[in-house]
Amino acid sequence: MLSEQRYRRILELLKERRSITVIELKELLGISESTVRRDIIELDKKGLLVKVFGGAVAVENIYQSSEPTVAQKTEINIEEKRRIARYAASLIRPQDFIFLDAGTTTGYLLDYIEKTEASFVTNAVAHAQRLAAAGAHVILTGGTLKSSTEAVVGTTTVMMLKDFHFTRGFFGVNGVSRTAGFTTPDANEALVKKTAMEQCGKAYILADHSKFHVVSSVTFAHLKAGIILTDQSPEEYREATEIVQCP
Repeated sequence: MLSEQRYRRILELLKERRSITVIELKELLGISESTVRRDIIELDKKGLLVKVFGGAVAVENIYQSSEPTVAQKTEINIEEKRRIARYAASLIRPQDFIFLDAGTTTGYLLDYIEKTEASFVTNAVAHAQRLAAAGAHVILTGGTLKSSTEAVVGTTTVMMLKDFHFTRGFFGVNGVSRTAGFTTPDANEALVKKTAMEQCGKAYILADHSKFHVVSSVTFAHLKAGIILTDQSPEEYREATEIVQCP
């Protein structure tokens, strides 16, 4: 197992457990105790965990300023995202007027939408193409196309969204934190998400377990502004907002 793979797995385990011992990591990862200790020291230096006697504990929040590309995100937690997307699609009703945010998890949602009378507005070119090909009524927002996330953003997008009144909205997110709320790295995308959420009767945040305890650069909504759909959530978040653990 490469060092980056070990780091990622250690952090995933810490998000689930909040604390872990060297012995537990040794057994779970199948590596030597000395390797575990070196990895913990390295992650502690990077501020991604806190080294303690005999193991490590999670930091309250992991700060993340970079934006992964669509290609990178599609390779992460695929089964979890599909599980969330399948449940999200089951919430759509024929009379709905829906905002569908750009993103990989919202993209998976399209795999589970059966022929529907619902209407869609989206700021994702790929989502619009797939909806149109399936025969759905879809409106693509105007604006500037951001290449890394394939999202349409900007003043034109925001002004257009202010005229709509959505029954439901489905949103992607980069970080979910009790202190910072729902966050994303790009200010332009944050403004689009914020504006669209304000126009929704119900707003759903599609967030797999890896998004919790993560803070990205810009907050677009506080925790109570949306219903979180997830595969697994930390207990402390269930007391702070409405969460649905998708079956």
